[in-house]
Amino acid sequence: MLNRLWLLFAQAVTILIAVWFVLITLKPEWLAGTNVTTIVDSVTLKESDDVSSPNPGSYHEAVKKSMPAVVNIFTSKNAKQAIARKDKNKKSDTFNQFFFGDSPDAEPISSLGSGVIVSPEGLILTNHHVINDADQIEIALSDGRKFKAKTIGSDPETDIAVLKIDASNLPTPITLGKIDSVHIGDVVLAIGNPFGVGETVTSGIVSAMGRDRVGINTFENFIQTDAAINPGNSGGALIDTRGNLIGINTAIFSNNGGSMGIGFAIPINLVKQIMEAIIKNGSVTRGWIGVEPQNLTPELLESLGLSKDTHGVVLSGVLDQGPADRGGIKPGDVLLSVNNQNIDDVRSLLNLIAQEKPGDEVDLKIIRKSKPLDLKLRVGKRPSPK
Repeated sequence: MLNRLWLLFAQAVTILIAVWFVLITLKPEWLAGTNVTTIVDSVTLKESDDVSSPNPGSYHEAVKKSMPAVVNIFTSKNAKQAIARKDKNKKSDTFNQFFFGDSPDAEPISSLGSGVIVSPEGLILTNHHVINDADQIEIALSDGRKFKAKTIGSDPETDIAVLKIDASNLPTPITLGKIDSVHIGDVVLAIGNPFGVGETVTSGIVSAMGRDRVGINTFENFIQTDAAINPGNSGGALIDTRGNLIGINTAIFSNNGGSMGIGFAIPINLVKQIMEAIIKNGSVTRGWIGVEPQNLTPELLESLGLSKDTHGVVLSGVLDQGPADRGGIKPGDVLLSVNNQNIDDVRSLLNLIAQEKPGDEVDLKIIRKSKPLDLKLRVGKRPSPK
């Protein structure tokens, strides 16, 4: 009997201790009058009182200097006109009427990009593709003010556009840097409005200079960077750590539409050249000779009887009554140099001729049927791209 009573007592005590342990762990407030401490009476923390200077290695001053000059660009086009451009012959059906509307006052379609204020007169640089085909362009400043903008001119072949707004008390224009001060490995910052979330700064380094053959523009000479550039950054600023503008962000290499560490910016020297031409003439005028060039391959060199170290391009086509035709160029000629500047490939020929003014006379060195020949021709004006 005593053993049984002792066993019952031990079991009861064990159950009570278990219940008490559960309560003190999960619901200590139920145990009124217990001496459980759940709040620390006092805590001593050490806090920094240095808030006046940026953190070591910070780019705050560069961003503070340049960010106010970066603007957001909203463009719109009439929805009915946009649909008509896609398919002029297609009649509106019930689906299109429901989702797009068929009335003259249909809601506009808006897109978003970035731009950079470069002068106190309200001139803004951006990409051509940001404002292309826009019926209205609106600029949102960093202080929240919005203004209608007009297009001074644009150049599709370098993807540069110049806008203007009439506004007082504009933010301080950005300072233009020098391309000679930019080197591979330099830290750079990209400022823009990616995905419409608001002004954003990303950092990276210059991955390459003079990048071409990317297939984005006709005339290419990009700064490549791994600073994150996303949709909405187009037309925004690429700055150095001094806050100077060294490029206009224009494109990314991506498989999914987001940044993958390969971004491209138009260098400031080319941007400035195009901007000055647009401000002066409203457009960019380039030289043109009317030929269809083709890079020399080992097979072509062998078939033409030329040595393997020959540099130049073969002219597979010549426009009838074009500048080259009038200058005596024939299909099959191998063009070696323009004004004593050697031609390495099709792109170098394109750039050399584009730099010439229409009406200028240039000296050409060619090979025709294995014989060297010197020719002169007068450069024409490059037609506007369709």
